[in-house]
Amino acid sequence: MKRPLVVTDCDEVLLHMVRHFRDWLDTEHDIDFQLEGDPFVQSMRRRGSGEAMQEKEVWALLGGFFDTQMDRQEPIAGSIEAIRELQREADVVVLTNLVDERNAARKRQLEALGIAAPVYTNQGPKGEALSRIVNEHGAQRIVFVDDIAKHHESAMETIPHVHRLHFVGEAAIAPHVPCAHQAGHAHARIDNWAEALPWIRETLHGDAK
Repeated sequence: MKRPLVVTDCDEVLLHMVRHFRDWLDTEHDIDFQLEGDPFVQSMRRRGSGEAMQEKEVWALLGGFFDTQMDRQEPIAGSIEAIRELQREADVVVLTNLVDERNAARKRQLEALGIAAPVYTNQGPKGEALSRIVNEHGAQRIVFVDDIAKHHESAMETIPHVHRLHFVGEAAIAPHVPCAHQAGHAHARIDNWAEALPWIRETLHGDAK
């Protein structure tokens, strides 16, 4: 019998990202980044300018952050302990939206913080990547955890039998993130590991359908 499988995102699920990105933009690039609202485009302004950043500029800055600042990222409260607990009874893999060239860096980052797990990198909606991971592992009970609503919609459309938990661990942005559970694309919305861990364990081992 195959062990259950947990497929989890990294940024804002396991590790804080936007708060460290905000601080880096402030000190290194003279960019104000307000976390209320869309965290990657509409809320960024160069100091002295009232104009929003261009999307291509934002992607370039995000790339620069991940290339040079990943060691700044701190764990979401309870995430390390929760993953270790889950690994006692399930396979845990990380599905993160980074370019493939950053896969090894993400794996080293997580290992340094105490999470030893396979890392899969992806670009765009995660449904297809999630489907490949599930087929590779052959598990019957699977939970997918991610902070982005569109990834839950993609997962639901591509591999609907996977249980989906919408989780946004950064309190500053959580109220502004569209809820995949309310939209009908996730089975639950929980934003802290104290409540998420028992939900995941019950889903993996209980009577959830």
